[in-house]
Amino acid sequence: CAVRRADEIIVLSENVKNYFKETYDRDTVFVPNGVNRPEVISPEIITEKYGLEKDGYISVVSRLTAEKGIHYLIDAYNQIKTDKKLVIAGDTSDTDEYVELLKQKAKDNPNIIFTGFISGDVLHEVYSNAYLVTLPSDIEGMSLSLLEALAYGNAVLCSDIPENTLVTENKAMHFRKSDVADLANKLQELCDNKKLVNDLKNGAAEFILNKYNWDDVAATTHNLYKRV
Repeated sequence: CAVRRADEIIVLSENVKNYFKETYDRDTVFVPNGVNRPEVISPEIITEKYGLEKDGYISVVSRLTAEKGIHYLIDAYNQIKTDKKLVIAGDTSDTDEYVELLKQKAKDNPNIIFTGFISGDVLHEVYSNAYLVTLPSDIEGMSLSLLEALAYGNAVLCSDIPENTLVTENKAMHFRKSDVADLANKLQELCDNKKLVNDLKNGAAEFILNKYNWDDVAATTHNLYKRV
């Protein structure tokens, strides 16, 4: 219906734009997500609730569904040597069996923390104080959590799917999609090399805020609607 009937189609990535053109010979309009400058705050709630300190954990913020690749992350984390905890922030999305699988994989490692769904100050604190943020997805449209992680000035390790690499360019480290061994190697490298993490953090926020500004997104969307 979208291909045949819509006056215009908005897509969130150049990859999807190419898909529509190659598959349906349908032109679409690329309008990315945007991100605002967040306030970086000290850990208070997460220290009291989860025992987390600044730079003391690796985090992932995601729906807990198979395509998000959290099972790869747990498997990789279980292979490395680090004192950094792994914080998995998110909840089931009609995927109770998958969440149970994740918890089974993590049951013997007390440093893996499932927070469930978080928002507000708890979410801000998780983003503000992570040593490293991960995004191990097999599939993405355009991840808001990826934009948010960079906007907080985080070091990011994400899968090498185009939807991630086109967003992050050289401002993140990438691992081969679905490859637990490569993910484990990159995690270990970053845990062992604080300078590399600091290099990734340097300029990350300004890069993403300039590239994906909500004012620009709103103007592009507004002009598209006016044209239609």
